[in-house]
Amino acid sequence: MSAYGILFFAVIAEIIATSALKLSNGFSRLYPSLVVVAGYSTAFWLMSVALKTLPVGVLYALWCGLGILGIALIGVFYFKETFGIWHFLGTGLIIAGIAILSLVTEVR
Repeated sequence: MSAYGILFFAVIAEIIATSALKLSNGFSRLYPSLVVVAGYSTAFWLMSVALKTLPVGVLYALWCGLGILGIALIGVFYFKETFGIWHFLGTGLIIAGIAILSLVTEVR
């Protein structure tokens, strides 16, 4: 599997963990808390594997940016959070940054 594929699964694990973090209610609920620990552990392990090929700055920027996008969507559609014009603008800038990084990054 490519480093970008591994990174994709790291992002998915991070999105799951962050969603469970909200559901854990400050780590007062056992099962969501266990999902948080498992999700972040998986995400960091997968990132460590992807770091064998991708530069750390690019990997972390992609991981954070894609995670932010995923969590923003989950916040709106699952947790019914608001998403105004400034949220759209900020998210658009994140997408633009991810696109630029993807275009200029050389994979070893």
